[in-house]
Parts: sequence; structure tokens; C-alpha cells
Amino acid sequence: MDNKQLTNDIIARVARTNGIEPAALKAISVVESAGNGFLPDGRCKILFEGHIFWRQLVIAGITPQRYTAGNSDILYEVWDKSKYKGGAEEYKRLEKAMKIYRKAALKSASYGMFQIMGFNHKYCGYDDVETFVADMDESVEKQLTAAIKFLKSLNLVDYMNARNWCAFASRYNGPKYADNQYDLRLEKAYYDNITLNSLPA
Repeated sequence: MDNKQLTNDIIARVARTNGIEPAALKAISVVESAGNGFLPDGRCKILFEGHIFWRQLVIAGITPQRYTAGNSDILYEVWDKSKYKGGAEEYKRLEKAMKIYRKAALKSASYGMFQIMGFNHKYCGYDDVETFVADMDESVEKQLTAAIKFLKSLNLVDYMNARNWCAFASRYNGPKYADNQYDLRLEKAYYDNITLNSLPA
């Protein structure tokens, strides 16, 4: 079996084992990554966030303003969707940021089918971001395992099973989730995949 290919059987097994409705778990992966945590070239899907990079540099004691010249595509104070390149091009943005400060850069991208931010690695059971990133690049099983730990650490499972998409969305996607209809897209993805709930664990 391809260890980078998510199947409904895998989703059902992992979800049931962890007390989660399979359709709810699948819905998150569909909304976050179209249900696939890997690029066609086999690398983990990522999205680099320049405003998070700004914050991570500050946390590391580095002044972001020192590096803004020539880096407007990867370093900015406020979220800016127009900076996204998508697909494999996101790795170019990440690599450029890593030349400024590797650890802060790795913490500033989201990874895999559930698009978990690197700075959240501890919620996923990892002591350091480097190991987290390596595992997210390795297999769908490791992406799922990390996601389950993340969801449980933030007490999100009850919201998922209750299909309280608004409460879940505000905690997973942020307070402005409604701007991109995140909750409505989750609900649609849930019902599109409702048959997964009848699959065995």
C-alpha cells in the first residue's frame, strides 16, 4: 500500500479507534487539503504564512524589520492571502525563509492533510519542529496520528462528534472562520462523506 495515499478505510479505522466519527475526520481533511496531504511529487503539502514568520522571529528575539528588504513575499505583519503561491511553489517560500532563520521558518508553515502549523508541534506529540516536519513528510499514517493528538489536545473531538461546526471552526481555523465559510464547507464535506460512518473500524 502507498503510505502517502489516504483511503476511506484508513480514515474509518483511525477515527473509530479514537472515538471520532469517520465522516467528521474526513471532512476536515477535505476542507484543509482536498483530502490529500501530499503533492504529486511526493512531498508533504505545505502553506507558508509570512505573518506567522514575523511573529516567530519576534519570539526568537530577532527583529523582523531587519529582513523585510527583498522579502515582502515571505515576511509581513498582517495575513495576506495574495502572497500564497500554492503547491510546490510554497517550498520556495519556505526555503527562502529558512535562510533567515530555519526553526522560525519551519514553525511558520502548515503541513499535511490537516494543515497543522509547525508552531503547534507539541500539541501533536513532538518535542521539536524538525521531527514533526520530517514525520509529516513520511506517511499518511503519521499525519493522521499527529492530527488526532492535536484534536484531542485542544479538546476538539466533542465539537466534531456533535457536528458543532461553528465552535470547531473558531478554534481550528480562527475567529474569522466565517469569512471563508469554513464552517459551511465543513458541514458540506461531512454530509458528502457520511457513508464513511458505516465503514467498520
